[in-house]
Amino acid sequence: MRENQVLVNRQIEGVSMKNIHIYIAGDSTVSDCPPNEEPRAGWGQVINQYFKENVIIHNFAIGGRSSKSFIDEKRLESILNEIQPNDYLFIQFGHNDQKQDHRRTEPYSTYQEYLSKYIEGARAKEAIPILVTSMHRRTFDENGKIMNSLGEYPEAMVALAKEKQVSIIDLWSDSKNLYESLGPEECKNLFIWFEPGEHRNYPDGISDDTHFREDGANKIAEIIAKEIKKTIPDLALYLKD
Repeated sequence: MRENQVLVNRQIEGVSMKNIHIYIAGDSTVSDCPPNEEPRAGWGQVINQYFKENVIIHNFAIGGRSSKSFIDEKRLESILNEIQPNDYLFIQFGHNDQKQDHRRTEPYSTYQEYLSKYIEGARAKEAIPILVTSMHRRTFDENGKIMNSLGEYPEAMVALAKEKQVSIIDLWSDSKNLYESLGPEECKNLFIWFEPGEHRNYPDGISDDTHFREDGANKIAEIIAKEIKKTIPDLALYLKD
């Protein structure tokens, strides 16, 4: 939590730079994971290592949430109660918006409507919203190509970013390139894949094509850092060289 932190200028590599706060709203692919689920990790848990020491990460992401249920549970409200002018709000949802239950949204209607609440809420506080498309699951076809398991949600987010003039980090495209460069077998090393008895936290083994181990989370965080360099120059100033 942000506890009356005062923005102070620091000398970093000879340049005076203020503290930067990044808030993250998202699902389990982004969230911090408890010790009993190690080595599972979300990218929000490891992204800090790509930033200089004056960048403070507030990871509000939590497993199982959609753009809708995160708001229904007043989690966005909690962020907006803390966020301040010139802070950043990273927003990644999509995996659970597909679910056929109370979390469900439709790509070109309710999904965009809920995402707009994050954008408008951040802007009302003079903060800077950043949309992040969901990364692919490990869903290879027989030819070693990734099949889309995310429906129209990524395209709907891209369209909304254009409409609302919001910066976007396209993990949907970048994760496809990453997975296909590794191939189906090597790609397992990014995810929670263990044989029975291989890891103490997964004694019965596990084959999870959605959630990352630390290596995978780091690869996704590295992609995000590279995209920030290309698309968000003001924030790129705070990345490590």
